[in-house]
Amino acid sequence: MTKAELYQKAKMLPLLPGVYIIRDKRDEIIYIGKAKRLRTRVSQYFREGVPHDAKVTQMIEHAFAFDVIVCQSEFEALVLEASQIKAHTPKYNILLKDDKGYSYVKVTKEEYPRISAVLQKEEDGAEYIGPYTSSFAVREMVETAQNAFLLPRCSRRFPQEIGKGRPCLNAHIGKCMALCSGKISKEAYNEAVQGAIRLIRHGKKDIVKTLEQRMEQAAERLDFEQAALLRDQIAAIKKVSAGQKVVVDENVQMDVIAFAGAGQNSCAAILRYRQGRLTDKREFLFRGSTDLEALREEFLPRYYLDGEEIPRVIAVDALPESAQALNQLLEQTRGSKVQLYVPQRGDTAKLVNMAYTNAVERLARESGRTDRQQRLLDEAAAVLGLPEPPQVIESYDISNWGDGTSVCGMVVFENGRPKKSGYRRFKMKTVVGTDDYASMAEALSRRAKEYEKGTPGQFSVLPSVILLDGGKGQVSAVKAALAGTQLAAVPLYGMVKDDHHRTRAIVTSDGQEIAISMHRNIFTFISSIQDEVHRFSISYQRASQKKKAYASSLTAIPGVGPATAKALLGHFKSVGAVRQAELEALENAKGVSKKAAAAVYQHFHSQEQEA
Repeated sequence: MTKAELYQKAKMLPLLPGVYIIRDKRDEIIYIGKAKRLRTRVSQYFREGVPHDAKVTQMIEHAFAFDVIVCQSEFEALVLEASQIKAHTPKYNILLKDDKGYSYVKVTKEEYPRISAVLQKEEDGAEYIGPYTSSFAVREMVETAQNAFLLPRCSRRFPQEIGKGRPCLNAHIGKCMALCSGKISKEAYNEAVQGAIRLIRHGKKDIVKTLEQRMEQAAERLDFEQAALLRDQIAAIKKVSAGQKVVVDENVQMDVIAFAGAGQNSCAAILRYRQGRLTDKREFLFRGSTDLEALREEFLPRYYLDGEEIPRVIAVDALPESAQALNQLLEQTRGSKVQLYVPQRGDTAKLVNMAYTNAVERLARESGRTDRQQRLLDEAAAVLGLPEPPQVIESYDISNWGDGTSVCGMVVFENGRPKKSGYRRFKMKTVVGTDDYASMAEALSRRAKEYEKGTPGQFSVLPSVILLDGGKGQVSAVKAALAGTQLAAVPLYGMVKDDHHRTRAIVTSDGQEIAISMHRNIFTFISSIQDEVHRFSISYQRASQKKKAYASSLTAIPGVGPATAKALLGHFKSVGAVRQAELEALENAKGVSKKAAAAVYQHFHSQEQEA
């Protein structure tokens, strides 16, 4: 069947919940989905003009037929969808494969053993502790043990390099016992390694007590170097333990999940908390999928109904459309109550933000972006829903004065950093009185005209994003002003402040608000842009008023009008320089008549004589 025929067939479906099964020309199932209203959901796939991400577009190209199973409720559709996906594993349904494998703690067999985290065992005679299902947990355990017992993690070979060269930075900051210095005996080092292994195998229970006893014994036999080493190990263990804070109630099992998208890929990051501590992190990468709502809707039931442990609490960045049915199914599968929710504030909201940051970081690594500013732009694109990171951001702010005049400042951020050579200023020409909406519209209209004329410099650059200091009113006014111009397609947003004059949210061109307070990096970045454009527009407005004040002091001189005052200030730059100028210099200033020059010279010099 053609796409048009599939659309006509979809229009005949009922507005009831159910499962739809899409097949290709070979009659193979390529996608299975559920819908609250079958007609609405299925027809969206085949209706012309509806945008889809790369994965869905490819699926539609291979679609040849579809069937539906009408269900009594959304819950029943969710259960049926899960069982059908598990039975058929369709090509275009998401595959829950992360980069996780079995991991081990490796302890080398040598004179000075080393401890490290590895992904697989080798036939090298080393001792391997494991396997563990979480590579994240293994890395954390090894790092904790190394920090607690001050073990070296450099590439130096021992004993060959003992006593050769100076200790590294880790030794100077107290993170390494400095075995290379030659002051640590082999016995003391090996005891530290065994302590680290005990910490990995059994946790910190009883270790501090044992080390304290050994420290006292070393002190009694006057082995002060050994006693000092044990003292430092005890302090390090206590410091590490203090750093591993209980972030949630230790009786709560909780998963924290957030999704991010950048370019053509998306990622789901899961932080698993057990006994109040972070015990595992998982990341799932989805290539060609950028519809986060659809991804969230499909991912959550797939992840938990594939045999994954269902915790008591699941905190997410946004609820899927079928949240109520999913919650019911999770409780039925777990056999007890499950809280599926979006935290609005507090520590759990911060954990969701941390999960989001991990998802963004994974996408940045995937795209090869390692620079901090590039990762920040990736995150900005994900938050604002942009197809790619905004390399050129322009921001505008209006500043008013008591006499009704207004000015507009334009600042530019290129690759996440201020580009001061691109800053521009606008003095209102058509707006009378204080009208922020009209002033913003005039400034952006003039900006668009400069771009269309091909004005060299910053005006010749098409911005990736335009940010306005203001809310729906400013955005609506500018959107209307840019309609029909070459800047009309540039994404447009407003920056809304709270009662404390801090950035609260972003307003889209459709008037929808995007909360950014949960995304710390983006909150800081947008706030810095808003502060910078406000500073720049205020400085312009103050400079203009200062020049006006100077000009008014000159126009007070008989025979000097506004044009002459402006000419004098333009030539001499300040009233003080005009005061110090000789008569000949005043007469040579462009736009100043000899009569006016004489009046100015006489005015200032007669004042000096009177003084």
